[in-house]
Amino acid sequence: MCIPGSTKMASQVWRVAGRLRSQPLLRRQGVVALQSRNLEMGKDDLPGPYPRTAEERARAAKKYNMRVEDYEPYPDDGLGWGDYPKLPVQHVDSRSHWDDWDFPDIRRNYGDVYHIEEDIMWRNRPQWDKEFNPSLKTQVKTLLGVLTVFGVLFVFGFKYPMFQPVGPKQYPYNNLYLENGGDPDKEPEAVKNYAI
Repeated sequence: MCIPGSTKMASQVWRVAGRLRSQPLLRRQGVVALQSRNLEMGKDDLPGPYPRTAEERARAAKKYNMRVEDYEPYPDDGLGWGDYPKLPVQHVDSRSHWDDWDFPDIRRNYGDVYHIEEDIMWRNRPQWDKEFNPSLKTQVKTLLGVLTVFGVLFVFGFKYPMFQPVGPKQYPYNNLYLENGGDPDKEPEAVKNYAI
């Protein structure tokens, strides 16, 4: 039993928070636990140890539905992704939209291997695999165009102000005749708030 405020409860909270923390990959002893959306992967689908021999490379290539010639694992640099294949970086929007995909919304086929950084290559992420560097001339033209449009709107806004038309404020009891210091013995003038 945990008593609120005790160090035992705090350590349990930190342990649970550590499990729930959003990390791209959690690497421990060659086992890769993917993010929550990929937790349904079976034990056979998870990467194994880095392939050292030709037979291990062939087995890993078969595991990922790849030809041995096309299979290349990430380098074994100590952090390691195990036998997971090193795939080319290709954003979803860079893939051909004319192909007959099994899943056209994400442009992939059944059985395709996911890139290790697939979560940053979806359509709702910036397309970072392509360089877009407009020339300095184009950048200056765009900046001057935007500033010109805002300047014109600013000048015309002062020249032709726009506002909602309003009438004089209407108060009850003959425009609060008594409350504004009117003589109670005199009959106030009738106030007309309209014209016909």
